[in-house]
Amino acid sequence: MQSRTPPPPSGRFAWASRNFRIQTAATVVSGLGNAGAPIATAFAILDGGGSTADVGYVTAARLLPTVLLLVIGGALADRLPRHHVMVGANLFSAVSQGALALLVLTGEPTLWQLMLFSAGAGAGYAFYSPASGGMILESVTPEHAARAFSVYRMGFNGAQIGGAALGGALTAAVGAGWVLALDAACFLAAAALRFLLEPQAPSAPAEGGGMLRDLREGWHEFSSRRWLWVIVLQFSVLVACVSAVEAVYGPAVAKDRLGGARDWGLAMAAYGVGLVATGVLMVRWQPRRILLVGNWGVFLFGVPALALAVSAPLPVLCAAMFLSGVGVTVFGVNWMIALQQEIPAEAFSRVAAYDELGSLSLAPLGTALAGPAADLLGLSGALWTCAVVSLVLSAAVLLEPQVRRLSRRPAEPPADLLPEPVAAQ
Repeated sequence: MQSRTPPPPSGRFAWASRNFRIQTAATVVSGLGNAGAPIATAFAILDGGGSTADVGYVTAARLLPTVLLLVIGGALADRLPRHHVMVGANLFSAVSQGALALLVLTGEPTLWQLMLFSAGAGAGYAFYSPASGGMILESVTPEHAARAFSVYRMGFNGAQIGGAALGGALTAAVGAGWVLALDAACFLAAAALRFLLEPQAPSAPAEGGGMLRDLREGWHEFSSRRWLWVIVLQFSVLVACVSAVEAVYGPAVAKDRLGGARDWGLAMAAYGVGLVATGVLMVRWQPRRILLVGNWGVFLFGVPALALAVSAPLPVLCAAMFLSGVGVTVFGVNWMIALQQEIPAEAFSRVAAYDELGSLSLAPLGTALAGPAADLLGLSGALWTCAVVSLVLSAAVLLEPQVRRLSRRPAEPPADLLPEPVAAQ
């Protein structure tokens, strides 16, 4: 089993190890660029005369390599030093986003070029994400997991606020190409920070085993827990709907009915405020029924689709995005606690990869069909459909008893605090 980095001995953030601090800082840096990049890409297409369907195709091209490569990324992250995997993935994403930025800045890129380099960013994420989750898991002790996951998400979500607002403003002021260039620079800076991480020993491969055996073992850990695959099945459809709303329909509504990239950037920033504000709450709130409470947050995921469907003014849309951010953090923190509590550390990256693979499996199809669905149902009809599906799925998953009943376990005291055994007289 992989060893977790022990926390520093004293101080206000004594529970936060060096690796945790570096990984959180790097996540903030890369998040600043990543939050603005989807806005820039969408408006690069729309302002260049592209259609809503074109935005969906480019988004699908980014998601498809992620879906196809996630399990390989998870297996590598459980075999190799995770910080090496993350650094390599960040450098690859920097090159991909830099090339995309150059295309946008120097001319009018064709649809296939946008799809190709967006796919590169998706491939980089497929290798980064499982390693990142494993690194955070091994950087803190279980008794501080809730606080650590909350603080980590607060850092990431704070970057979403600044990145979305900055990305929308810069796209409107200087053009999408410079926002994409900023994203590439942020990936480079994040790679440099992650290079400073202290390596953790990778899991020793089983004798006679290879990557296929690793994947089979990871699948067993995933499929043997009904609460896990039921929620992932829920998210496979839910994420497809949310991706269509945020990546395709939201920018289209903003361009047609609101103030364009600037207003959509403000709406995404409001979403980030909801993420961060709830992160502060989750530092102290430790509900016993972790998945039941987490799924109540999922009910808020469809609120932005409702606001867009009824052509709500910008303040109402921002309030809806704020509530969605609240829901994402409530679910996300409780989900990470459930995974850390229930999944062996040596298999965590593989299980996380299967989790994300299942959750994203329909997202490329959802975004690719977003444009045709809007043509068939009308933009408001497509948004209503996404909202209703999100609400129905949130209710349906509560029919599974394991989801309702999975409870937080009390943290075990550190070994050095346990009483000495009494010698026999």
